[in-house]
Amino acid sequence: MLDNLPRGTICIEDIEMGMRRHLRKQITDRDIELFAEVSTDHNPVHMDDDYARDTIFAGRIAHGMLTAGLISAVIGEQLPGHGTVYLGQSLKFLAPVRPGDMVYAEAQVIDIDIAKRRVKLDCHCAVDGKKVLVGEATVLAPSRKFD
Repeated sequence: MLDNLPRGTICIEDIEMGMRRHLRKQITDRDIELFAEVSTDHNPVHMDDDYARDTIFAGRIAHGMLTAGLISAVIGEQLPGHGTVYLGQSLKFLAPVRPGDMVYAEAQVIDIDIAKRRVKLDCHCAVDGKKVLVGEATVLAPSRKFD
C-alpha cells in the first residue's frame, strides 16, 4: 500500500462513473500578465487594450490555454488529484474569457479502465453559465497498489 498519497487524492480503485469536481476562479489582469510571462505569448489581443479593441473580440481576452489550465487544476488537485499524469487533452474554444470573468471549470468521469489506471473525463469551462471551452481529458490515475 502507498501511504504517501495526499489527502483528497482519489485512487483509481475509488473512482466511479459520473464523479465530478469543479473550481471557480476570477481571471485577473495579473493572471494574464503572469501567463504571458511564463508562456512567452505576448499577443497584443491579451496584453494591449488599444489593439484588442479593434479585433473581433472588441477588447482584451485571456489566453485560451490559461482557461484550459483551470481544467488541469481540477484534474491535478481534485479528480483524481495529486499523482495524476496527463495522457491527452482535446479542447474546443467556444467564446472568449475576459479579465474580470468568473470561470467555472468542471471535470466529470466518463470512462474508467482500472487495469490500465486510465480515466477519461469530460471537461468544460463556463462564464455566467455559458460554456467557453469544452474538451476531453485522458489521465493516468494514482493507485493504492504498487505497479
